[in-house]
Amino acid sequence: MSTITTADGTRLYFKDWGAGQPVVFSHGWPLCGDAWDAQMVHLAANGFRCIAHDRRGHGRSSQPWSGNDMDTYADDLAALFAALNLRDAIMIGHSTGGGEVARYIGRHGTARVSKAVLVGAVPPLMLRTAANPNGLPIEVFDGIRKGVATDRSQFFKDLTTPFFGANRDGHKVSQGMRDAFWFQGMMGGLKSELDCIKAFSETDFTADLAKFDVPTLVIHGDDDQIVPIVASGPVSAKLVRGSVLKIYQGGSHALADTRRDELNADLLAFASA
Repeated sequence: MSTITTADGTRLYFKDWGAGQPVVFSHGWPLCGDAWDAQMVHLAANGFRCIAHDRRGHGRSSQPWSGNDMDTYADDLAALFAALNLRDAIMIGHSTGGGEVARYIGRHGTARVSKAVLVGAVPPLMLRTAANPNGLPIEVFDGIRKGVATDRSQFFKDLTTPFFGANRDGHKVSQGMRDAFWFQGMMGGLKSELDCIKAFSETDFTADLAKFDVPTLVIHGDDDQIVPIVASGPVSAKLVRGSVLKIYQGGSHALADTRRDELNADLLAFASA
């Protein structure tokens, strides 16, 4: 397997497909780089080098006890950029991965980055606070923690319903999509996935978004039941100077699967522009 080793000894798995300008994908929780396979195949077939890593504690990467926080996730990504000597990269992040992209730019800047895409991403802040009244209450995330700790396998099976929008009339969610989500989730480490809940829900990315100085595309489904649009996509788009916001009408959280062709086309057009 292709791996790098970070400063604290964590081994990160990554896949590296195609040749050309690099496109670096960051996946959501509790998934792995495989969540981006369809987009990677599409962009690699159209002249781009597509790279996706498994976040520490997820997929085929090491499962360290510590470091499951956004700062370390961003530093891990910086280590991957350095190891592969990536330049002029297009960063694409979904959900938690969108937070990872934001924190990477906040901590490491855009010297190696040419564009950014946030898809159904958690920034600027998921948690409801006095300053963020449209966020979700802490009880929602406490419930996720309880479900994962009590019966992770069944919780992930149940989570596929709102994740893919399988509770909506006319949905075309297959059992295969659900099974792939469950399989990827079960590959990760329990401690890492529990810690990551705090990372994606309680990290405030407002200051990170203010540091974006590259063309940025923000994509969000208006029926996202995991990262509700009211406190996410449009708010991030306002904080990123000059960004473009695209709302997928009726779109779920799982746009890479449920709106695959549309997302592939939008990513290719943005990357090629």
